[in-house]
This record gives sequence, structure tokens and C-alpha cells, in this order.
Amino acid sequence: QVQLVESGGGLVQAGGSLTLSCAASGSIFSINRMGWYRQAPEKQRELVATITADGSTNYADSWKGRFTISRDNAKNTVYLQMNSLKPEDTGVYYCNLQVVPIAVRRSLEVWGQGTLVTVSS
Repeated sequence: QVQLVESGGGLVQAGGSLTLSCAASGSIFSINRMGWYRQAPEKQRELVATITADGSTNYADSWKGRFTISRDNAKNTVYLQMNSLKPEDTGVYYCNLQVVPIAVRRSLEVWGQGTLVTVSS
């Protein structure tokens, strides 16, 4: 069984920075794509950024240039460095991993529990 633990959310003033972390644990053979999604109040969950196993990144336009996604394969962890935060960045941030468990040997999509980011003006 694979579990994800997110951390790093909180309250920050506009213009500030936060770093989110999402660590996977369990019987993991490999992790393919890792990503972060944001769900703003009363809105649907939307993609923020993704990173592939070889380090290729992709960002939604709203966060391009301000946010940076990275991964540490040795720690099975994905990060989201958020700079120049705006009030409209507020929401619950979820990590999403495509994990290949040892027992299953096929890719499964796993979601973190979510971490709240609140940006005050």
C-alpha cells in the first residue's frame, strides 16, 4: 500500500513564499509522473504543475514563472516552491503521483490528503 503525506501549507501574505512537500511511502517500485493540483473555494480542482521521471516539467499559465516543481527520487518526494504568492493562489493543494507498487507492477494514481494555502492581501 502506498501513502502520501503532504506538508508545507499555511497562511502567508501576498508576495510571500511557501514550499509544499509530498512524500510517498510504502512498497514502491517506481514513480512516474508527479504533479500538484489546486482546488480553490467552490471551484474544480485544476492542474498547477507536473514533473516526469526524467525531470521534464510543465506548468499551467497561471503559475508559470512563479512556481517551481521539483522531485527527489531517492526520497520519493515532490516539492512545489511557490513565490510571489497572490490572494488568488489560495486553495487546497493536492499532490498526485503515478506510482508503480512492487506488488502490482502497474501504474496507479494516488492523491495526497491536501494542504491548505491561504494568501492574504
